[in-house]
Amino acid sequence: MSRTNRLRGALASLAVVVAAGCASFDGRSLTPGKSTRAEVEATMGRPAEVLAKPNGDTRLYFSRLPFGREIYVATIGGDGVLRGIERTLTRKNIASIKEGMQAAEVRERLGPPYRSVYMKLIDRDVWEYPWRIIEDRRILWVQFSRDGVVQEIIEMHDFESDPPSGPPGTKD
Repeated sequence: MSRTNRLRGALASLAVVVAAGCASFDGRSLTPGKSTRAEVEATMGRPAEVLAKPNGDTRLYFSRLPFGREIYVATIGGDGVLRGIERTLTRKNIASIKEGMQAAEVRERLGPPYRSVYMKLIDRDVWEYPWRIIEDRRILWVQFSRDGVVQEIIEMHDFESDPPSGPPGTKD
């Protein structure tokens, strides 16, 4: 086999491995009602957060933040079998966050934030979630009072993630 053919073979193998890794990014190769928790973790990696529910279910959060701009939650039944996988950072979930909600409810709905910062001047904790609508990169900030109650929600286009603009060769 020539060196060129070996190189092509190696590149093709690498492409298959990369494609397989991407397929597991969102867990689409897993089957609700069949896949086990061990299979979910082997496919999607170590969860960023685990939440045990009173009904016996366990919610596993797989964060792809900040650059993937997605969080997936896999719900595992008390029997250890996958019930389903969902993206948490969706328009519907974000629109459901309202002033007066408790931090625990926000965290269960959206998953762990990318960053949490205490803002001393306004005496609030702020959770940051980079997310996206197709290719529109968005940013969500949820502000909490010290007792863990949502005080303000700010959601907008993430201008900091935009590529530089202007004529070629110019700098800011």
